[in-house]
Amino acid sequence: MCAEVSGAHNGSMAADELANLAGLLADRTRARFLLTLMDGRAWTSGELAKAADVSQSTASEHLSRLVRAGVLTERRQGRHRYVQLAGPREADLLEHLLAYLGPVAPERGLRAATASAALARGRTCYDHLAGRLGVAITDAMVGRRLLDESFALTPAGSAWLNGLGADGGTDGCKDFGADFGTTRRPLAKACLDWTERRSHLAGAAGAYLCAHLHDRGWVRRSGTGRAVAVTDTGRDALADLLGLSAL
Repeated sequence: MCAEVSGAHNGSMAADELANLAGLLADRTRARFLLTLMDGRAWTSGELAKAADVSQSTASEHLSRLVRAGVLTERRQGRHRYVQLAGPREADLLEHLLAYLGPVAPERGLRAATASAALARGRTCYDHLAGRLGVAITDAMVGRRLLDESFALTPAGSAWLNGLGADGGTDGCKDFGADFGTTRRPLAKACLDWTERRSHLAGAAGAYLCAHLHDRGWVRRSGTGRAVAVTDTGRDALADLLGLSAL
């Protein structure tokens, strides 16, 4: 009897927490902020206010709620207040919610349609690559048995990632084993891509690969959002490393 009462109580608390989270996300301005912050960078409240087309005071109020809930973290530097997603777990939640929505209606207007097409081609999903680019890289890694079918990193995959950081470059690229291999997050995991409806690589391996491609100048941000594009040198490098073409 006591166990039943305890279970009912826990279920009630979980329902309250779920309702609170849903209420937090059920606001268009806060949703815009969260999607903007999916690029993994820290933004000022003023930048987010401009991105969501709201006043500075409105932005500050919404951001305070998100910070109090633990969805965002903040830090102050001088007179500026910077916020970013609290971590990969929050990014995963948003990406899965987007995937759950199903196909989104096409954006109207040339500018919006161009931005949507750029996101579909390639983007950052917090700290790893998504869109057609992310899925293509993931497929190539599976094809070369750097990842197995369950998205676990194989011994060959670990060696390949470590080799990326030890290829004689001088741009300060990190070593996967030393800088990412001891992290508490999963080394490799599948993340459902909301535009491709297939999985791309996330986890420490996904974060490392994304950082490496940026450090090498093989991908670059396209505009101020989270869309990324492969550079000419990046196309050559990815063709050599993974046999990818037509990116």
